[in-house]
Amino acid sequence: MELIPHLALILAACLLDAVFGDPVYRWHPIRVLGAWSLWWERRLFAVGLNGYGGGALHWLLVVGGALAVWWGVRQGLGRIHPGAAWLWDVFLAYSLLCLRDLLAHGRRVLDALDDLPTARQRLSMLVGRDTATLPRDGVVRATIESLSENLTDGVLTPLWALCLFGLPGLIAVKAVSSLDSMVGYKNDRYRHFGWTAARSDDGVHWLPARLSVPLIAAAAALLRLHPRLVWPAARRYHALLASPNSGWSEAAFAGALRVRLIGPISYGGARVTEAFMGDPDWPADLGGADLRRALRLVLVCGLLALVAGLALAPLRVAMPW
Repeated sequence: MELIPHLALILAACLLDAVFGDPVYRWHPIRVLGAWSLWWERRLFAVGLNGYGGGALHWLLVVGGALAVWWGVRQGLGRIHPGAAWLWDVFLAYSLLCLRDLLAHGRRVLDALDDLPTARQRLSMLVGRDTATLPRDGVVRATIESLSENLTDGVLTPLWALCLFGLPGLIAVKAVSSLDSMVGYKNDRYRHFGWTAARSDDGVHWLPARLSVPLIAAAAALLRLHPRLVWPAARRYHALLASPNSGWSEAAFAGALRVRLIGPISYGGARVTEAFMGDPDWPADLGGADLRRALRLVLVCGLLALVAGLALAPLRVAMPW
């Protein structure tokens, strides 16, 4: 792969995402992945392949199928014109990056903070916890938590996968994340079947989650927030979350903003935690100003991640495959 087309692909996809946001159409790759996953899940369960082996086969069929469709269409378009194949790559990459949409979801909650029922309803599109009775500060904390967690899952890992491994890397990462969101649960149905999806999702986000800490510190320094608190907070509080990855960026955000996150959380009417993430003297009664700072922090982190990704892009060109 030549460097200039690779850099052009990255920049074109990021520019389209910045200008237009995530495209909404029936055949969006994530929708197709979801339907493909469900189709195979039903058939594997129907023949008794609902354990670890069936889950591994499901993973191969979904991830491999996504890569095969991309490659097949690209080969066909390449025979028509090389530019058509490149445009196909650009459109797919653009469809799988989502920084603007992440910011838009956060802004929608911010715009509705004075109308608490609406803010709760908009927050429910971002988080799985109970939102119907959350107070205003709880809505803000939950939104910041979602922004910081999705910074790794939705922005850093996909972008860096694209820069380092090209479009196949981006497709694989998004397929793995989609599988985890569909079957990676510890319930009776998916405890064994979803094991491969859950563990692979943990694996692909492991390094970006930890690299998010210096990235957030750098962004906090540029915004004149609290960069010196980022690493101590990440080290001290990341283990408050059960996930091996999401706690790093959330705790780093708590330090960068010098606020306490988490607090009382309920799922299905049952209280699951009362613990706060952050030092006891940091404020937890958060408002619109705190959410605005968090949104600016996400934006700057995204821009820095792009700079870092472009610096890593030549490594993709040097790879033998």
